[in-house]
Amino acid sequence: MSENGETFDNGDAFETSAMKTVIESATIPAPPLNAADSMAKVKEHGWVERTAYDYKKFSDDRETREAEVVDEAGQPALIEGADWLSSAMRYEWDDEYGDVGPKIPRLEEELFGKTFRQETGSYLDAYDLKVTVEGDNRPPPIISFEDAGLHPVMLENVKLCGYNKPTPIQGYVIPAVLTGNDVVGCAQTGSGKTAAYLIPVLSRLMGKGRKLAAPRPLKKDWTDSNKVRAEPLAVIVCPTRELACQIFDEARRLCYRTQLRPCVIYGGVPTREHMNEIQRGCDILIATPGRLMDFMDRPNVLSMNRVKYTIIDEADELLHPDWEREMSLIMSGGDTNEDADHLYMMFSATFPAAARKLAMTFMADDYVRVRIGRTGSTHTNIKQAICYIAKEHKRDALFDLLLSMPPSRTLIFVNSVRMADMLDDFLYNKGLPSTSMHSGRTQKEREDAIRAFRMAQTPIMVATGVSARGLDIKHVMHVINFDLPSAAHGGIQEYIHRIGRTARIGNEGLATSFYNEDNEDIAEDLCKVMLEAKQPIPDFLEGRIDETASIHWDDNSDNEELPGTGGAADADEVVDPWGDAPVVAVVAPADTGSAGDGGFTIDENAIAW
Repeated sequence: MSENGETFDNGDAFETSAMKTVIESATIPAPPLNAADSMAKVKEHGWVERTAYDYKKFSDDRETREAEVVDEAGQPALIEGADWLSSAMRYEWDDEYGDVGPKIPRLEEELFGKTFRQETGSYLDAYDLKVTVEGDNRPPPIISFEDAGLHPVMLENVKLCGYNKPTPIQGYVIPAVLTGNDVVGCAQTGSGKTAAYLIPVLSRLMGKGRKLAAPRPLKKDWTDSNKVRAEPLAVIVCPTRELACQIFDEARRLCYRTQLRPCVIYGGVPTREHMNEIQRGCDILIATPGRLMDFMDRPNVLSMNRVKYTIIDEADELLHPDWEREMSLIMSGGDTNEDADHLYMMFSATFPAAARKLAMTFMADDYVRVRIGRTGSTHTNIKQAICYIAKEHKRDALFDLLLSMPPSRTLIFVNSVRMADMLDDFLYNKGLPSTSMHSGRTQKEREDAIRAFRMAQTPIMVATGVSARGLDIKHVMHVINFDLPSAAHGGIQEYIHRIGRTARIGNEGLATSFYNEDNEDIAEDLCKVMLEAKQPIPDFLEGRIDETASIHWDDNSDNEELPGTGGAADADEVVDPWGDAPVVAVVAPADTGSAGDGGFTIDENAIAW
């Protein structure tokens, strides 16, 4: 009966007697876990307690945090209480030391202790891919650091770092630099590229510090009146602040007990902080382009006239047509030393055609090019798993995935700042020890996030791809692509960079990616990368590529008129426009007899959504 007293007559139109039994036979889904249940489940699986972050610790106003802080006289000032990564301890030379400085146990523990040291893993043979070396002045490779002719202090520091034997990129690049060649190095992520250029450059400079370096202020009783103009001998340029700090950490280790003083400058930190550091003396300068150009415009602060080595790391990111003017100024602008003994080096895991063409304008005609495997490839030490997850289930799938594995350092990639914050909040509210890093964070927040992640205080980090590019943190065992990178976010090249955060220098790791209909544009290239690394293709991607056919990337063409996949990501661009340098050595891959999948037995179909 209706509200107005009318009676509805269903007649025989619909049989209602079965309605109750239909409902009784239905399976009602279990309600989602509440906060208390989630936290109990997280604790049961062994994750550490979550740690809250005080985002108002240093300032309540974002504009104040990011702007230049000045004192009452209008001069750049310091932020009290801020512990910047650029101010980390390093070996401070004293002229009373003689030729080799004494050991400092406390500093040695900080630099080489187990918390930060990424030792060479036992699966280094997974990097034994085809090695291509080009150039007229190619020296023979080294098979051990002892055979390289390194400075004795450098050799000792290499051992303290836990580097047992050179990786392929190190084996070829170190002798090329030691013999005075410009170098272009292309190798897989996690293959030891940073050490490949730092070891020979620093070794060549050791023992020559007094002759080549600028005047150094007195170590004892240093005040502002003692400051000097920074005149570095080597400049290393990289695209992100986090990568700059990471290279700085490696330089701190390799400069231990030497006269060489490394410094790092990057945006987001008050200028005065960095000016104070480099004006104490700076022999090795690591920098991001913006802050470097800012300091180059201050000739009383920084001069480039003593630079003997200019190195571009993650060159594919910096050698972009949009950066051409800035990179030209950095490479040859201002008072940059243009002597014949000034060496240039460029390194990356991926090298799109446009970047390679621009690189040629800076390199000497007789440069040495070293390529390990196919540019833009990965290796078998990374176990890759692709799971089909509908968009609406991705968050819950991530939570279950994290609880299905032993707790470990886990890096989760998303495609936007908004998603990074939302996902971090979701995981934190579920009781998981998470943090996030992206361009929307202040520099202090980003550095605190990295520090907490490195120390395993918050072993889960959610990050955008660009912010985490090049990160090398010990024992990152699991990389999760919550969002696979679309073509607009770098495509397959970005995928390679992301999964390369695990399984570094011969260690092993797992990379899990969530796939759905939004990722169709990367499907074919994803299959190619997985087949190349001997990874199984999941059922829902079968048919995207002929698994029995040979994989073709058009990677060996030097003809700029021919179309190519450009390592799959820069379609229709030429893959290898390096000019006419002769190929003088091609080393076949070694048969290691191991698939190198690290014993991971994840089943792509084990989690159904």
